[in-house]
Amino acid sequence: MSRRNPDSSSLTRRDATKFAGAAAATAVFAPRIQTVKAAGNQLQYAVIGVGGRGQYHVQHFNGADGGRCMAVCDIDDANLKKGQSMSKDKPEAVRDYREVLARKDIEAVLIATPLYTHFPITKDALLAGKHVFCEKSLVFTAAEVHELRKLSNEHPKQVLQVGLQRRYSQFYQTAKQMVEQGLIGRVTHVYAQWHRNSLGKTWSPPSWRVDKKKSGGLTAELASHQIDVADWMIGSHPEFVVGVGGVDEYKDGRDVYDNIQLIFKYPGGQKLMYSSISTNHHLALFGSTRTQFGEMIMGTDGTIHITVGTDNEPATAMWFYEPGPKKATAAGSGKEKSAKASSSLTSTGKGGKGLPVLMDKDKVTGNESFLEKEMKYARMWLYKKGVMVPEETKNPVDVQLEAFIESCKTGSKPKADLEVGLEDSTNVILANLAMDEGRRVYMNEIDKMGKVPAAAAGAKKG
Repeated sequence: MSRRNPDSSSLTRRDATKFAGAAAATAVFAPRIQTVKAAGNQLQYAVIGVGGRGQYHVQHFNGADGGRCMAVCDIDDANLKKGQSMSKDKPEAVRDYREVLARKDIEAVLIATPLYTHFPITKDALLAGKHVFCEKSLVFTAAEVHELRKLSNEHPKQVLQVGLQRRYSQFYQTAKQMVEQGLIGRVTHVYAQWHRNSLGKTWSPPSWRVDKKKSGGLTAELASHQIDVADWMIGSHPEFVVGVGGVDEYKDGRDVYDNIQLIFKYPGGQKLMYSSISTNHHLALFGSTRTQFGEMIMGTDGTIHITVGTDNEPATAMWFYEPGPKKATAAGSGKEKSAKASSSLTSTGKGGKGLPVLMDKDKVTGNESFLEKEMKYARMWLYKKGVMVPEETKNPVDVQLEAFIESCKTGSKPKADLEVGLEDSTNVILANLAMDEGRRVYMNEIDKMGKVPAAAAGAKKG
């Protein structure tokens, strides 16, 4: 039987088996979260900061087994009342986070306050003996990078997890497995974007997000997620970063850029090309069926398009084969001239149709019943035709919250741990510095930034 081109728009059962086998080699099992429903084994936690993101977490905590919300905290009474009403646990409403940290019945806190307050609240929480889940970006300044690393290492039994939920996505875990197994060749570039056309309305004075003294701007609030993805997929940390940004659209007193373009260069020559703008939300990935944000992981043998889901849209990922090299024409065939003449056209050849990145439920293992196997083949056929798309079994936000509860109970290391969070914050801090100073900023500059010289520290002590 003839072998079909994987880019063919028609999918036979033999094709489906081939694709399923490839997917089976890359499938990643999301860790099973042990569910503990006994009333005496509930992690008792509080949510500090119940604005938009904090309220989102309160809602998602409602579906997580093994935890109980004891308190919500915010300085804004409207947010506080709303956050309290959203929780199934009827938590106490508290205005001062220090009152939360003083309570002995609270074991852990989730921090979803403005960026410039992340470190002081996290510091106080660790000193109070609490486990901490802190939203990204973990810290705001270079000095905080060094101080939090030291402080957290002095409290090794306390969990510190960062809100980088892509690390908890089955699709992103599968993409990483594909990279490790060489299925897209050697990764050379990552392209990522987060484009919006509404920041003039949602981010405007007096919001802290448009004030440089309190905010890391687009780099911290949006790019941090995707810079972390690039580090993860490439498997190393950047060497330097360059970038440009400007306040070009919204002349309303803000000093945080309303558009940024960044290039991170990695030691192996790989590059992350990043864009965030506030005038257009078009996304060219996935046939433009999604908007705003996504990543493209480019290797020598293939490309993965990927984006995380929301409450209303599923995460999705597509895998594209890299077209093979043009075959040489046999000498003496009389076709050498025509092959040479047409070689300049190869760069604009026909592209291939993307293959879905498959989840565990779609793997053909050989242990299925006849009906189960037929259902898997049918789903793959529908995926290939674009009638259906694979979906994750859980929103990664739910997975990361359940994983935090489990880590607090067992002491297991979070996927998005202290070092992941600090590396991500370092990338954010130095990318903003590169744009502010208009120069190439090397990542090792963080080693000398924000540190008090030994002599000065000694004088201060005395």
